[in-house]
Order: sequence, then structure tokens, then C-alpha cells
Amino acid sequence: MKIDATNLAIIRHLRNGRESFRKIAQDLGISENTVRGRVNAMVSEGVLDIRGLVNPEKIPDHRTAIIGVKLSSMNLISRAEEFSKLKGVVSACVVTGRFDIIVTVLFNEEFRLLDFISEEVSKVKEVQSVETFVVYKGYNHMVPYLL
Repeated sequence: MKIDATNLAIIRHLRNGRESFRKIAQDLGISENTVRGRVNAMVSEGVLDIRGLVNPEKIPDHRTAIIGVKLSSMNLISRAEEFSKLKGVVSACVVTGRFDIIVTVLFNEEFRLLDFISEEVSKVKEVQSVETFVVYKGYNHMVPYLL
């Protein structure tokens, strides 16, 4: 799918997640059906995801952590995909630098960092080491509620 200026303008309008297709169409000078069709196409192609996000700091007993993962192999993509399917995982990204994969995880009182390391990370083969960074204070840090 080609992402053109109109698609990017629609995405900008959807940043707050609540703007109507009618309002977007009026602002951009296109039809409401065009907006709806483009949004549906971007969603089906995996370009756009519309969902509610939460600030974990505003929900009692919730935290996020960013976890750097070093692998003992170069199976980066398949291992990142495995991480992305583990309980609590918001995202898993193959990165450059001292880690191979960076994982963002949401925790609460019933599912803690130790649970993730001992029960979830152990399901992924070829993990050489992990380093955790608990988020004490985030800015623009919104995540889908997965727990």
C-alpha cells in the first residue's frame, strides 16, 4: 500500500482517536466515504491500528518495563516475534546497539516483572541475557491494556 499525503493527513487527524470521519473529510476537502475507505484499507494492511491506550501510571498497581534482550544466535526476527506473543508484551523490536531486541512489557499486581522473567522469557530459546529498565515516570507513554 502506498502511503500518500492524504493518508498521512488522515492519520494525523486520528491521533486523538475520536475525530469523526465526517470532520476529517470536511477538514481535508474529501468525501466521508473516501476517509472511511482509506482508514479501512490502512487498518487491513497493518499500517494503522485504532485502539484505546492507557497511561500505566494512572492505573493503580500498574507499571511498564523496557527489557533489553541479548541473544546467543542471529535469529533476531523469529525471536522478536516470539517475544511479541508473550503475556504482557506491548512491543518487541529488533534494534541496533548492545541489545538484539527491546521489549516493552506491562505489569500489575498479579503479573510482575519476576513472573515475566521466570515464566515468560524462559519460553524463548537462545536468550543469552536480559537487562530490565523499570519505567518510573513516562512522558507520552501510552500502551494498550493487555492484562
